[in-house]
Amino acid sequence: MLIYLSIAAALLYAICPFIPNHRKVLSLSTAAIAWCVHGLVLGLSVYAEHALRIGFAVMWSAAIWVSILVYLVENRNFSLDGLRILILPQAAVTALLPLVFPGNLVPLYNKPSMFPWHVGVAMLAYSTLTIAAFHALIMYVQDLHLHRMRGKPVQSWLEKALDRLPALLKMEHILFMLVSLGFILLSLTVLSGVIFSEQFLGVAFKWDHKTVLSLLSWGLFAVLLAGRQWRGWRGKAVLRITLFGFLSLLLAYVGSRFVMEVVLHRSVL
Repeated sequence: MLIYLSIAAALLYAICPFIPNHRKVLSLSTAAIAWCVHGLVLGLSVYAEHALRIGFAVMWSAAIWVSILVYLVENRNFSLDGLRILILPQAAVTALLPLVFPGNLVPLYNKPSMFPWHVGVAMLAYSTLTIAAFHALIMYVQDLHLHRMRGKPVQSWLEKALDRLPALLKMEHILFMLVSLGFILLSLTVLSGVIFSEQFLGVAFKWDHKTVLSLLSWGLFAVLLAGRQWRGWRGKAVLRITLFGFLSLLLAYVGSRFVMEVVLHRSVL
């Protein structure tokens, strides 16, 4: 059943970009149905009896799943139709990705009670900051487009999609909302990770590459929010810090899991 549900979600996502712009209700309804099926697939993929399935494909799929939710919610108040062409094809691919790279099952019977909560909060943090990074990348391209295309006719599908996005100031406001939420979740991830590490390993921090890169990401987002609050940071500097913070988090989780599972064929916690 999992295979059929994954294919159904991918097909529904793939159909959405081809629905005409004037059929917005149909497009959003189709995306919403695809999102629900995708969520069911994730639930069946991650939660097994007395175990959790963890892998880079599941984490990436969860990140895109959350980004689709943000797209559906924000599209009610702003014209985000341009994101439909950019994000929904990715969702079609990621809905199928766990079938190819299923990850590994982690039994819960010998894990502390904090472990499932730590995993859940970490996935939410990663998903939210993935959205923020994608949002920052779109803003960067949007800014280049506005500077290069002044007075020139719109030609490509990408230019048409970018022209349908909200103004940069509104996009920046949404970006900081996402970063703030992601930072709170990342802080909870670090805190629950300390508790989990003390219960399971007997030390507060296991100083491996994942810990170092996660703390680096946390520090970058902390500096970004502090700079916004007290120095009024805006523009390309904000986008660069957001992308660097996400890159660090990407290498800490998805990158390390990809190398271990796909390249080295080894299971990881």
